[in-house]
Amino acid sequence: MNLGRKLREEVERELRTSGMSLRHLSALGHLAREPGLSYSELARRAGVTAQSMQATLNQLEALGAVERTTEAGRGRTARLQVTEHGESLRATARNVIAETDEKLLATVPADDRSALTRALINAFAPPQE
Repeated sequence: MNLGRKLREEVERELRTSGMSLRHLSALGHLAREPGLSYSELARRAGVTAQSMQATLNQLEALGAVERTTEAGRGRTARLQVTEHGESLRATARNVIAETDEKLLATVPADDRSALTRALINAFAPPQE
């Protein structure tokens, strides 16, 4: 099993205790960075279908994490906002991710962790021209 999959599975398991998933966290993150996105804009940013995003947003709304507003004159186009409870869930999720990272890397010496962090930053950095 690769490290990325193990980390994802551990994080998903921990997030489930608060009714969240990585998909929920992704949607909340996009909305927190760009409040007022529409369903279709949010789906494009998340790289999923509008139908899939609709299901995710229904779940987030049931959790009280997002609210939908419709502006007069905009038809049925809803704008989405993260609620205070949604921000609290995001903070909890960030803690879960940090704790999971720590748990999975607990046996790795500090110097090796630093080297691993630098290597990952370099691996995912945009190409330099």
